[in-house]
Parts: sequence; C-alpha cells; structure tokens
Amino acid sequence: MSKPHAILIGAGFTGCATAYDLALRGFDVTVLERGDLAAGTSGRTHGLLHSGARYCVTDQESAVECIDESRILARIAAQCIEFNGGLFIALDDSDLAFVDRFVEGAQTCHIPIEQISPRKALEMEPAINPGVLDAYWVPDGTFDPLRLALAFAASAKASGAVFKLYCQVEAMLADGQGNLNGVRYWDRTTGQHHELRGDIVVSATGAWAGELAELAGAHVPVRPTPGVMVAFASRFVERAINRLNKPGDGDIVLPQRRMVVVGTTSFEAEDVDYIPVSEEQVAEMVKRGADLIPALATAPQRGAYMASRPLVGSGTQARSIARTFKCFDHKESDGIDGFVTITGGKATTCRAMAEATADMVCRKLGVSAACQTRERPLRSYREFYRAGEGARA
Repeated sequence: MSKPHAILIGAGFTGCATAYDLALRGFDVTVLERGDLAAGTSGRTHGLLHSGARYCVTDQESAVECIDESRILARIAAQCIEFNGGLFIALDDSDLAFVDRFVEGAQTCHIPIEQISPRKALEMEPAINPGVLDAYWVPDGTFDPLRLALAFAASAKASGAVFKLYCQVEAMLADGQGNLNGVRYWDRTTGQHHELRGDIVVSATGAWAGELAELAGAHVPVRPTPGVMVAFASRFVERAINRLNKPGDGDIVLPQRRMVVVGTTSFEAEDVDYIPVSEEQVAEMVKRGADLIPALATAPQRGAYMASRPLVGSGTQARSIARTFKCFDHKESDGIDGFVTITGGKATTCRAMAEATADMVCRKLGVSAACQTRERPLRSYREFYRAGEGARA
C-alpha cells in the first residue's frame, strides 16, 4: 500500500517541524521552499525561547503554549539552545504598577518566576540600568534560529522527507471536482517549471500564508506585522532582559553569540516582500534598548534587520492580536478540499503547530498515526547538509 503524499510549502521553523512530524507518521513528504531554509521570518527572529512570561498578562493562551513548548524544545533541541534564563526589570512607577498583574499572570499560566532584589539583579547583570527598582527571574532562553530550523529539517530528511529548495510555487492544481491535489512550481536553480501531485497540500508560509491561499481561491486572515531589530557588536548580558510591563517596542535585549539584539517594533505592512528598515525605527530601538542597558546608547552596531510576524486576527492594533496559532482546513472555511494552512504562533511553539497540523492532515486523510515528536531528540543540525549532497537535498 502506497504512503499518502503531503506537499508542504515553506521551510521555516513550522514547515520543517511539520515535515518531520508527518514523515514520522508514515507520510511521503515533499517540501517546497522558494529560497533556502529559514530564508523568511524564521531566519530573522531575535531568537528568544519564550517562557511565556512576556504574554502572561495580555495573552495567556500564548503564554501557556510557550511555557509548555519551551520545556519540550529543551528536551529535544538542546543543541540549539542557550539555557541562560531571563530577567524582567522595573524601571519606573508604571512598571511597578504592573508587578501584581505580572505575578498573578505567571501563576495562572504555571510559569515559574522568582523575585530578586535590585542589588542581586545588578550582581547577575552589571550592565543593566542601575536604577532598577524591582526584578524577576524567568525561565527564558535563547536559540540559534538557523540551527533550530536545520535540526528539524535534518530529522525530517532522515525520516524520508524530500526538500526542494529554491523552488517557488506558482499555481495550485485541482482535480475535476475543484479540490487541490498538487502544485506547479518554478525551479529557480534550473529555470524549469514542474508539476507535483499529492494527496494534500499544506501551507506553512507564515506571513505569506494569505498570498499563497489566494492562489487556491481561499482566504487566510493573516496580518503581516514587521518589526525592526538592532544587533550590537558586544555581548553586554548573559540573560534575556525584558521590561517589566505589557509588551511594547524595544523592550527586550537578548544575548546571541558575541552580540546582543534589541527588539522590536510592531506595525502592519502591505508588501511583505519589501519592508525597508527605517533610520527612525533603528534610532527608537537604540533609545529603548538603552533604557534597559545604558551602554547601548553609544555601542557600535553590528546591523539592523526586519522580520514580519504572521499574526492571525482582526484587532485594530498589531500588539492587540493574540500570538497563538491557527490551523485552517480550507474545506470548512472556503469549500476547497485538499488544502490546509498553518500560520501564526511563535518559533517557540513551532513543534506544537506542526503537531496540530499533522493531526488535521491525518483526520482529513483517514490516517491513524500518533505524534512522536514530543520526546524524540532531533538529529544534529549539521546532518541536513551532508558531504556530496547539494543544498536542494
């Protein structure tokens, strides 16, 4: 009996994780990606492994997802993670007024936190603002974005998934009843155009999910919300430093290798493929970052870059939209069978997003197979690119 064939579009965190999950459940999986692995939003994240504390007041569903999934990633993807923890620090009366809500929210979302004195916080992180008024330790971490994507991709590949990189989907193909059963794509390495047929098409294209859905005559209410990040050429802190208040612009400083990264802004964009980095937003990130770590005001910059979040919802302000994810069965939402979209969420929740997507695919195709990704350690990220094999895998 032949295996069901899933065509998966997008090779960021969620696409690679979904390919891995489906391959373990016995699917033939072909992944199409118009660039290289993590070439979109996944490759431009600041790399915070969320404890959920950032959202424990304003978005508790996302907070619970983050704390649960961060613990799973700690087990299966330790090779990609710095288990350095984080601090939430209060710097003014507005921050102090937020403390009770923060503590209550963390308890509600089962996120372990520990109050520490300002003196202790400064001993732990001497570079933070010496005017710190209160501080809480949280189980944040940082991850290497490319290594995380590669670890999921290597594990998927070892389980039989095929990755076709630099292959851009141009059209959706349907059967005689109007249901999707394939795609037409352009191989950008050869200039040739091909058709690929399968049993189901899965979009894991993040901020581009709306554009891809339009190719099928479907709709996904995703709102690309870019944010600017600024990297500095010195590593001032060893832990993730957060402002102890509701989420805002420039309120996180993360250590990454020999750098720190300040993030991020949040605004909506019409063209997700062209989002310039403005000098004004960079200056604002430096200013806000310097509130947390004063030395950033004059520190040499390594660079500034932009990523676009795929938020799902209809809020009037980008930061008011939940950071949770949603899986769309387009038979239910648009009357188009054979097509599923996963979008929203965060890098920390990519494995859970993959599990939910694979569950939906299995239900649609009548496949009985349980998820196996919660405990099994991922393959080394180095294994995706083997000697003698090209990047197209």
